[in-house]
Amino acid sequence: MDTHDVLTVSEVAARSGFAASALRYYESQGLIVAARSGGGQRRYQRGVLRQLAFIRAASNVGLTLEEIRDELDRLPRARTPTKADWQRITRHWRTRLDDQIAALEKLRDGLDSCIGCGCLSLQRCAISNPFDVAAMSKDAPGAVYLPAVLRRPHTTR
Repeated sequence: MDTHDVLTVSEVAARSGFAASALRYYESQGLIVAARSGGGQRRYQRGVLRQLAFIRAASNVGLTLEEIRDELDRLPRARTPTKADWQRITRHWRTRLDDQIAALEKLRDGLDSCIGCGCLSLQRCAISNPFDVAAMSKDAPGAVYLPAVLRRPHTTR
């Protein structure tokens, strides 16, 4: 490794905005790779910053860590990814983002009357839940009238 292109954990954490613990976790999950110095300290190639930026963007789109790993595995390991590489693996995000935007707009437009929980607590609700039919739904826990794209389980990482 050329020492000019090698970063320490603290340098990567400072540059990427991820905590050192997140870097270790992502390494354990196979999302990023670190080499070890003679003293056993992690050393990262500078290109890890691009991978971490990708992980952050993909997480914000709603991809799971497994999906992110699959996407990163499609990138070339022997060279820096090109614009065409990034376009190829992010093409399907457009549909996902469009679905999320539509769901968020629906939520935003109904916030003053209902958020889709089915709780019957408002005198007048934009989403009717007569006789508490939401309680009978076995299909989905939680806010059953909230758009499905917004009901995905939220991960802590």
